[in-house]
Amino acid sequence: MTVPKTGSVGDARSPAPRRSRWRAQGPVVAAVALGGGTGAAARYAASLWWPTPTGQFPWTTFGVNAVGCAVIGVFMVVITEARAAHHLVRPFFGTGVLGGFTTFSTYAVDSRYLFADGRARLGLVYLAATPLVALTAVGLAAWTARRVLKWRRS
Repeated sequence: MTVPKTGSVGDARSPAPRRSRWRAQGPVVAAVALGGGTGAAARYAASLWWPTPTGQFPWTTFGVNAVGCAVIGVFMVVITEARAAHHLVRPFFGTGVLGGFTTFSTYAVDSRYLFADGRARLGLVYLAATPLVALTAVGLAAWTARRVLKWRRS
């Protein structure tokens, strides 16, 4: 049995397929990165505008996650059911901006701080309420967007 030569037809290690794969995915990666930076900056701005005092319910992170999930519910309905969008809109806005804006890592850190500060009951409320509100927000926003689109088409 012989080992195929590098660069032969069908060889996944050849340089040509890698370059063409990068060219195809490069704009998507750039769109996600630019959107993610934008969303993270917006989240950081929200935390500066409405800081959470130590040991208190993290309303800013809670609100950011709820609003971000509601926006993604509307956004996904609009781009999948109402209007065709450029192929980079979803990676830029959906994955990038809204992925950088919503923050389940900060949710975990905020929860840890509540428990460390001896606020276990508040930490448990926060742990339960955040995913419940986030899922409710995305579901209600998508449902509302569909109703509005249906009403506008009538």
